[in-house]
Amino acid sequence: MTDSTERPIVVFDLDNTLSDATHRQRFLERKPRDWDGFFNAAPQDPPIPEGVAMAVESARECEVVYLTGRPERCRLDTLEWLERHGLPDGRVYMRRDDDRRPARRTKLETLRRLARGREVRLLVDDDELVCDDAEQAGFTVFRARWVLPSVTLRVAQEREGRT
Repeated sequence: MTDSTERPIVVFDLDNTLSDATHRQRFLERKPRDWDGFFNAAPQDPPIPEGVAMAVESARECEVVYLTGRPERCRLDTLEWLERHGLPDGRVYMRRDDDRRPARRTKLETLRRLARGREVRLLVDDDELVCDDAEQAGFTVFRARWVLPSVTLRVAQEREGRT
């Protein structure tokens, strides 16, 4: 049951939704993939103006929540990045460091948990599989198509469950 006295939630993904992670793709094109290099470079991501503007606008009416496939060990860098780029304050949900399930599973699990107590008005994400599963589960989705999709990243997300 949802609590109608609280503001609804808008959920934003980070990588390639709010932050442009394309400069980090090179770490995933190597064999073996360099996940540490990929995540260590995240603080240098430039913000995506369309995503940032949407988050700021959403905060006027809703509570903003961040839902990322980044591992928990990236929390401090992630919080600093959000603050540095003027994004609204909000809870940040990250995967456990040892969680290798695909993002579409971990994110849908968190969305359902959030929806038990609050209205989840919108999910904003670039991952087509996450968006498809969220829509099938009844969530309203905005597909962030501000950055060209990376086949390398999509395959890595699905097969290795790292982001």
